[in-house]
Amino acid sequence: MSLDHSSHQVQAAATPPASSHAPWKPSIVAELAQVVANTAVNAEYRHLVVDCSEVAASAQAGQFFQLLCPHPAGEQPFLRRPMSLYGADPVTRQVEFLYKVTGAGTRGLDLIKPGDHVDIMGPLGTGFTLDPKWRHIVAIGRGAGLATLAPLAKAAKANGTRVTAIFSARRPELLVSVDLFKNHGADVVPVTDAEQTSGPGNVERILRGLIAEGKCDAFFTCGSSRLMRVQQRLAIEFGLPGQVAMEQQMACGIGLCYCCVRDFNVGGEIVNRRVCWDGPVFDLLEALP
Repeated sequence: MSLDHSSHQVQAAATPPASSHAPWKPSIVAELAQVVANTAVNAEYRHLVVDCSEVAASAQAGQFFQLLCPHPAGEQPFLRRPMSLYGADPVTRQVEFLYKVTGAGTRGLDLIKPGDHVDIMGPLGTGFTLDPKWRHIVAIGRGAGLATLAPLAKAAKANGTRVTAIFSARRPELLVSVDLFKNHGADVVPVTDAEQTSGPGNVERILRGLIAEGKCDAFFTCGSSRLMRVQQRLAIEFGLPGQVAMEQQMACGIGLCYCCVRDFNVGGEIVNRRVCWDGPVFDLLEALP
């Protein structure tokens, strides 16, 4: 087992070529962002929008931020909380997050109101990559993956790539990002546990149909190991590329603490990679559940 040190994208992005005379620009910032909105989307998820700097608003699909959450009464969350990017607009200089209240940190986030400030650090990590040759991709998300995949809709439209999004949830009312994808021209296929349509077998049937119709040049996924394994099998069978955004607990978010190390299969060898630094987006076929 070996530790893979092959990716240093954040550092490289922040360091200009030696021959360049252009002024240095940071690629990551830690700043107090002003809250624009913090509203409920459904019974589980909340939508946080903040005003921020140009650097933060330049975040790409698949990247994430580390948020320093306010302290709810009687609790003191110490570490920053990783939060995947839900949206970024460099024109309005805003970033958006979709979060679920599950612990002390997100309970603190739930308390903030428009006009308050929240300490954000980012954008962090390596995001999704879209090949200009891809004419149609498939995005598959469940749970937090529905938020992580959201910026892909805008990026794919700018790339001239069509999207079919298969979104999974326990119940129809818990699906998020559906309207966002539709507004960017994507076809959305909802599947839910309540309707007994979210099982791997049914999702594989849908995917095989899309492949047969020439509507799957690549897979993009987040949020479900079961559905990831389905895509891995199909990717091997049909020779398709894919990318997966991995979920993992993090402490520092910048690769120093090695809290988020996971195993990956690279050419038959099991290697360790840090999700925050080498990812969170990885090659689909190298990811292990």
